[in-house]
Amino acid sequence: MNQYIITAYDFTDADALKRRMDVRPHHFDAAHELKFRGNFILGGAILNDEGNMIGSTMIMQFESEEELQAWKQTEPYITQGVWETVDIKPFRVAQV
Repeated sequence: MNQYIITAYDFTDADALKRRMDVRPHHFDAAHELKFRGNFILGGAILNDEGNMIGSTMIMQFESEEELQAWKQTEPYITQGVWETVDIKPFRVAQV
């Protein structure tokens, strides 16, 4: 399994937070399915100084680059215009 840390920042237009909140249930449904399949390790929202969600960080794992690309094609925060930037780096969860 290849592990990845994904850091994504939301668009900053006036409707960005509303769009995130509207898409959030679909994002959670997808994350539940990824967890069931063993792809989702952990994730959460990046907050600004006011405590508003402005992005996300996820640690995921996939068998192949093709599976990672398939996830990117179906992730609701990507397909519905919530995340403006998505940075994906190889990662290894420490075994302690």
